[in-house]
Amino acid sequence: MSAVFVMGSDYPACHLQWWRDARYSKDVPEINAPSDFLRALDSLKDHRFRPELHVTQIPPPKRIAPWAVALQAEVNDSRDLDPDTYRGNAKFVLLYDPEGQPAWDGQFRIVAFVSAPAESDVADDPLLGEVAWSWLAEALRNRGAPFHNLTGTVTRIYNETFGGLTLSTSRTEIEIRASWSPDVPDVAAHLLAWADFAAAACGLGPVGVAALPPRFEAA
Repeated sequence: MSAVFVMGSDYPACHLQWWRDARYSKDVPEINAPSDFLRALDSLKDHRFRPELHVTQIPPPKRIAPWAVALQAEVNDSRDLDPDTYRGNAKFVLLYDPEGQPAWDGQFRIVAFVSAPAESDVADDPLLGEVAWSWLAEALRNRGAPFHNLTGTVTRIYNETFGGLTLSTSRTEIEIRASWSPDVPDVAAHLLAWADFAAAACGLGPVGVAALPPRFEAA
């Protein structure tokens, strides 16, 4: 991880060095960001993720908050991101509004998204939503990430591809969208909980434990 895109009121889409303190580096412009947001950025440094999570930085969303930073991860067993070993993808967005927002009940908000293929018998399970949601709550608790106002949705998506009048392939995906407010600017535990959550949703077991094959629907 070498860089991060930060959206701010003074430096839109500013490209900052991830491993260095942008407030003092001679190679990047100083940003006039609030101290709490800079502290949150600092807490996202120096993390290592399990090898199946290929994490990169992406431009954050606009017009939701004055300050934001975003990451995405492809979950794939292959270092080369082989499509045959694809397990899913995830996003992590940290939003900051110094004035706060009523729906957040605070100045910070984290938005998380995970999408993963699922076999039809899993997708049809009436308890899938409850189980999938528990992965996130469990990950936050296990990492000791203090939070409030956790909300979200679990969606099942059925895709069918036709060739002429014949169904050629079918695929089911699960999408989990969630947001919550961290209690403190240090969001390191939240980032690690997101990584754990993404791994669980994409069928990965604990580190060091053999994982099930990627969840592809048979054609």
